[in-house]
Amino acid sequence: MSDTTNATFNYQKMTETIRANDHLESGLYQKYHVKKGLRDNDGKGVLAGLTNISTIHPQKMKNGKVISDEGELRYRGIDINELVDGFVSEARFGYEEITYLLLFGTLPTAKQLADFRVTLAEKRTLPTHFVRDVIMKATTHDIINMMARGILTLGCYDEAADNTSLENVLRQSISLISEFPMLAVYSYHAYNHYEKDGSMYIHRPDPALSTAEAILTMLRPDKKYTFQEAQTLDMALVLHMEHGGGNNSTFTTHVVTSSGTDTYSTIAAALGSLKGPKHGGANIKVAQMMADIKAHVTDPTDDAAIAAYLQKILNKEVFDRQGLIYGMGHAVYANSDPRAELFKKFVEKLALEKGAAAQADFDLYRKIEYLAPQVIQKNRKMFKGVSANIDFFSGFVYQLLDLPAELFTPIFAIARIVGWSAHRMEELVNVQKIIRPAYMEVAPDISYTPLAKR
Repeated sequence: MSDTTNATFNYQKMTETIRANDHLESGLYQKYHVKKGLRDNDGKGVLAGLTNISTIHPQKMKNGKVISDEGELRYRGIDINELVDGFVSEARFGYEEITYLLLFGTLPTAKQLADFRVTLAEKRTLPTHFVRDVIMKATTHDIINMMARGILTLGCYDEAADNTSLENVLRQSISLISEFPMLAVYSYHAYNHYEKDGSMYIHRPDPALSTAEAILTMLRPDKKYTFQEAQTLDMALVLHMEHGGGNNSTFTTHVVTSSGTDTYSTIAAALGSLKGPKHGGANIKVAQMMADIKAHVTDPTDDAAIAAYLQKILNKEVFDRQGLIYGMGHAVYANSDPRAELFKKFVEKLALEKGAAAQADFDLYRKIEYLAPQVIQKNRKMFKGVSANIDFFSGFVYQLLDLPAELFTPIFAIARIVGWSAHRMEELVNVQKIIRPAYMEVAPDISYTPLAKR
């Protein structure tokens, strides 16, 4: 399958043919006013729809006026900082409460929240023999692909899989939200056993546990964790849960939903989008980049040495030679990503709990958070500010939690399935028209050449 130079078909040569015939001159985009990536130069997305679910702004606005240059994120109209303060101040986990808010549009009462937690726990199960017959077969390091296969197979167990009524889609969504942690963690354990010759644990989490606690219970051989570990993972889930209708995987959800297809196919498509390194896979690149920096900068307290190495990364001289300082910048936010600002407070608490080495690593992250924007702005023409995004810190947190790198993006998916579900239902309620944007053909008209004359 990897042979690209066989006698009957030369893949390398034909690739060059494709490259030559499919190339579009960049000037054509300006000529026809087409936005590459559906984004302006400053990162602002082309308006493609309306939503009640979340709000993302590069600045905080009030009555149409900028009142702060800090980024703003709201879930169902409520500032993310207020939401987090609400459950953290009461030493509660927030994933289940914010899931309720995003799905139903209002904050739950105490009873509604208790009932919803029970519902999620009851749905936290897989069909009989599913682990043996599906998850433990054809294992791979790509846990997202294993999850996608699992999602599509779950559709085969659902007698109402193709029913797109709102009530049925809600039922399917809640089931998938509850099943995602098991699909991810069990898939990792199967891969770890069959591909890496490690142990395989199939722990059934206590129904009384929160989603974050259940993940740590299923993952760890001894099922043990601290409150700070569970709270930090819970915070990661809350902050990754939703981010507007325009991010790639959520827009994918809208597009695929608009075709009238089933929930399982829709979520599998969204998962494929999230897997991309330009989307959900960014935190792995941050972790790899930080390991490279630690290996080559001998004094992690030397700002000048760190800045010089960041310059080499930008110049494509070191690391992966892509010229990117991963975890820096965002398509929407400029001066700050409100998720990153919130998250790093909990990252610091976890680092303090983990000890001196973790604290030293956190200090290095903070230095790079400060230095990288200066290096980037010095070298690149920028249309807006640059700051650390949440991916800059999330990979570090997952390492502190001893999560394997193979689960970094699946953890993102466990969070974002909530947002996808909310947007799928919003699309079903409102639009009922297939999404079909236009592409302009710019190739010249030519005449057909008979086979004998080619």
